[in-house]
Amino acid sequence: MNSRPREARSNSCSNCVPRRERPGLPSIILEWCAEGDACGFVPGAAAIDAKWDKPAWRAVAPLHIAHAMGEPPGHRPDTRVRIAYDEEAVYVIFRVEDRYVRSVATEHQKGEVSKDSCVEFLFTPGPDLGVGHFYLEMNCGGTMLFRFHGPDRVVTIPASDYDPVTVAHSLPATVNQEIREPVTWTLEYRLPVAVLHRHCAVVAPGPGVRWRANFYKCADDSSHPHRRFTERMLHEH
Repeated sequence: MNSRPREARSNSCSNCVPRRERPGLPSIILEWCAEGDACGFVPGAAAIDAKWDKPAWRAVAPLHIAHAMGEPPGHRPDTRVRIAYDEEAVYVIFRVEDRYVRSVATEHQKGEVSKDSCVEFLFTPGPDLGVGHFYLEMNCGGTMLFRFHGPDRVVTIPASDYDPVTVAHSLPATVNQEIREPVTWTLEYRLPVAVLHRHCAVVAPGPGVRWRANFYKCADDSSHPHRRFTERMLHEH
């Protein structure tokens, strides 16, 4: 079964902002929807090619990564993300209308990704934050930092686990000279759920299942550094 996630809403309010923790924790409740709600979306049949407008994604409403961490920066890239699932994997695609773009880090798991033009998926694969959370950062060239923060340990995901993650990006792997003019870039990946099971208890995506999550856009070492996160869904369902 394939679907998109939706924001869980309180029974007492038809248009509520989700409960917030500090931005460093997964603060959105994502409720995975049934196939009918996704208008027949079948992500497993679609190529991972970083094409935002391909038919497989059209039924999935995006989230808007629009909230500044700290003082509002001078550069505010318009960043959207879509997320969906099937029986085997979670699918994520970002679209960023950006400037001052750089992609220097080329080695996975070296911790330098957030200095580049970067997006992040922070999530707990279930409703209980106590089991810990994953964060998967990728720069616009597809270099990743993938870790699990458990209650008593921090694990850098080994290559044997991150190799099955399929990644596509619209920009070259390396952008050494900052792109200062406006540019729109996309990044898409397929994350097998089996990878997550190796590090913590996972509630597999399915209709009505809730995960905790947040999404970020940053570029710490660009000429116009910024950090932004998602507080709520762009669209209600």
